[in-house]
Formats: sequence, C-alpha cells, structure tokens
Amino acid sequence: MSLIAGSYEKFIWGFKLKPLKHEPSSQNLTLTPLFSYPSHLAPITTAAAAGPAAASGSGDDTIQLYDLPSAASLGSLHQHTSSVTSLSFFTPPSLSFPRNLLSASADGSVCIFDADPFVHLKTVSAHKKGVNDLSVHPSGKLALTVGRDECLAMLNLVRGRRSFYCRLGKEASLVKFDLGGERFFMVTEEKVGVHEAEDAKLVTEFECRKRVLSAAPGENGLLFTGGEDRNITAWDTNSGKVAYCIDDAHSARVKGIVVLTRTDGTVDDPYLLASASSDGVIRVWDVRMSMKEKPNPLAEANTKSRLTCLAGSSLKSLKRPQMGTSSLKEEPDTAERE
Repeated sequence: MSLIAGSYEKFIWGFKLKPLKHEPSSQNLTLTPLFSYPSHLAPITTAAAAGPAAASGSGDDTIQLYDLPSAASLGSLHQHTSSVTSLSFFTPPSLSFPRNLLSASADGSVCIFDADPFVHLKTVSAHKKGVNDLSVHPSGKLALTVGRDECLAMLNLVRGRRSFYCRLGKEASLVKFDLGGERFFMVTEEKVGVHEAEDAKLVTEFECRKRVLSAAPGENGLLFTGGEDRNITAWDTNSGKVAYCIDDAHSARVKGIVVLTRTDGTVDDPYLLASASSDGVIRVWDVRMSMKEKPNPLAEANTKSRLTCLAGSSLKSLKRPQMGTSSLKEEPDTAERE
C-alpha cells in the first residue's frame, strides 16, 4: 500500500507501507519513503490515488500526475484556470487501474479526464463560486460537489453535464459517498449530515467537538472524521453516535484520513487507517486497538512540513483497461433534474 501527502511548502511526499525486515507480522509496519520533491509552484491543496496512479492539485492551477510503482512523475494537466481544490479517481470494481480522474477548481468548474492515457474529455460548470469538494459515486455515473455558493450539485458523468443543483443555506466543506453509494455525507464546520443518495433526504446528523477538516467512509456504515480537535472519530452513521475514538491522535489538526482496509489474497490485513496532520506527521493505526486507553500507531513518518492532504492506494492485482476507455459516453439518462 502507498500513501501520498501534499504540503503547504509545495512538496509531494510518497510512502510505501510494508512490514519491517525480519518481522513479517502485520503488526510491525514501516512507512518507507518513495519520493519527495517540490512538484508545484504553490501550496498543494488536494491529492488522490488509485492503483498505481496518483495526482496532486495546487494553487498554481495545475494537476501533477505520478506513477507509484516507479516513483516517477507522469507530467501535468493544465485545463484549469484557477486553484485546483479537489481530485477524485474513478476505478471500476473489476479493475485496479483508474478509468477516470475528476478535478474541481476555485472557479466552480469540474474537469473530467480519461485516466489511460490522461486526456481531457469535458469541463462542466458546477457552481457559481469555487468547488470545495467532490465525490464520485461507485458506479462512476454521477458525482456530487459542494461549493462556496452554499449549494450542492450533482453531475451526470455519462453526459458530462450538471443534472441537479440546490441551495443548502450553509456552505459545506466536504461531501463523501459511502462505500456502497447508497448514502452520502456532507460536512458543515463541526456538523456532519447523513443523506440518502436517491433523494438527498437527511437520515441523521451528528456534531463533532470542533470543525471537521477531513473525512473518510469505512465499512459497516462507519465514517471517520478528523479536524481541529486532533482526534480521529469513528461514527456509526446509522445511529449517529460515536463508535470509538482515538483521542489526541496528533498534536495538531488532522488534515487527511485514508481507510486502508483491504485483503491481499492470503492474509487479512488489520483494519488500517492512515492520518496526516498539519504538524507534518503521518501515522498508521489499527482501529481495533482503539478500545485501549491509548492506542499506539503501527507506523509513523515525520515529513517536517505543513501537510494539507493525504491519499492512499493499494498496488496489488493491477489490471489495466483498454486504452482510451471512459465512462463519459452517450447513454440515455432517466434522472435529469435542473
């Protein structure tokens, strides 16, 4: 498994999570550096990873691409004319290599790219002001965005256009689909709303201690949040209550969370979760140890920089799609709403 982190100092950091030498136990892990270099001309704002591919976005209006197995740069994308605020890969369930990359920017637009090769397919006007976050549905047919215009938008990725747009009344900073795509989560400062994906109906809402800066869906209806309280909290989204919490997971704000729970085909990995803080520290946790009074991280790396984002990927069982394959194609749409 690999992790990439972006920093305010314009550096991109890559790490590989693997067992310590001579200690094959999954409880003895280390974060081995893959690469670190100044990849942008402005602070890095967002990162995404899927299979062997990774990407970072910045205030310099560009997207930088990386190949994780070779720790090499793949070049850059220059379709945006303002800061890149959010990135997300879409990977079909049958593949480990992403099919599409979506990027959002501070001018309210969303770009759709083919991921093999990286070719620009479409630019969609999603919001009147900047996009704060985007999330792709597991089907790859639609995406949700939230923006500075205090609105929620739905993008039809089949036709490449906005299909739904509604005012929220408050500015949401994060939006995330759950792993099954049946629900989505919206974060507004310290509050998190759980909504039905079909009609956006509010199911439940819970309030964190302080402002939420990062969130990642987990299995069994869990949602992990982190932010200014420096904790990592696992919420049961069905009841709206705290399932468990890693108190003081970091000494500063939690700026990124990645759920790494996977199986490698032979032995189940522990329930791994990675977190990054603005103090430059990346930590990997076994969430099952959170029942202890003070769980210790399984692995840790200190970049000594102000981290702004974190993304993770598994490099196992790579299966590349045919060149030029894309989910952006003409198909009938039965749910168009404007």
